[in-house]
Amino acid sequence: MTSSLAIDPSVVVWSVPESARAQELTTRPLLVLMHGRGSHEHDLFALAAMLPPQFVIAALRAPLELGPGSYSWFPVGEPGRPSSVAADVAVQALFDWLDSMRSVASVSLLGFSQGGAMTLHALRHAPERFTALVNLAGFVIGGDAPADHSLETLRPPVFWGSDPADPVIPAEAIARTAVWLPSHSTLTERHYAGIGHSISREELEDVNTFLNSAV
Repeated sequence: MTSSLAIDPSVVVWSVPESARAQELTTRPLLVLMHGRGSHEHDLFALAAMLPPQFVIAALRAPLELGPGSYSWFPVGEPGRPSSVAADVAVQALFDWLDSMRSVASVSLLGFSQGGAMTLHALRHAPERFTALVNLAGFVIGGDAPADHSLETLRPPVFWGSDPADPVIPAEAIARTAVWLPSHSTLTERHYAGIGHSISREELEDVNTFLNSAV
C-alpha cells in the first residue's frame, strides 16, 4: 500500500510543547484525533481538555483540501459507500506520519464522522499498531481489508457512539457497522438519541470511561 497523500506535520496540534514531546511520547500514550469531512485539526482539539489527562493528544489535519479551513480524508463518492481504495491511501498517509516519530509508548485513535471511518479502516490494515479506538458518528467502509480475518480473533477494544437516527450517515452504513463491529472487536456501543450528527457531553463521559479502562 503506497500513498500519494501526506499528513502535514507543521499543522498538527499537540497538547504538549515540542520541547517535551519526544520524551513524553516514550512514557505516555498517544491519542490521535481525526476530524470529519469539511472540518480541520482545531475542531476536535477543542475537546482535548475533556479527555483523559494521561494522554498526549495530537489532532491531525486531513490531507485533501476542500476549501479554506475545510479538509477531507478521502472523497465521499456515494454517501456511506466511499472508495475503499481512496481510504487505503489516506490510511497509509496516517501510517507514514506515525512512522515519522521515533518512539511512542502506544497509539489510540479517536475520530468523528469521516474521521471515525478512518479509525476503523486503519485498524483493518494494522491492528497491532493500536491500543484502542473511538469511533464517534462514523462507520465501517464496505469491502475487504487485509486484517479483517485476524480481527475476528484479536478483537481489540472499540468504542462506537452514535445517534441511530443520525441525519448525515446513511442508514445502510450504520447497519453495516452494527454487523461488522461485534465480530471484529471488543465493542462498547452506546446510542445517544437526539444528538444528531454531533458529540454530547454524556458521550464524552462514556469515552473517558472507555479510554481509562482500555489503555
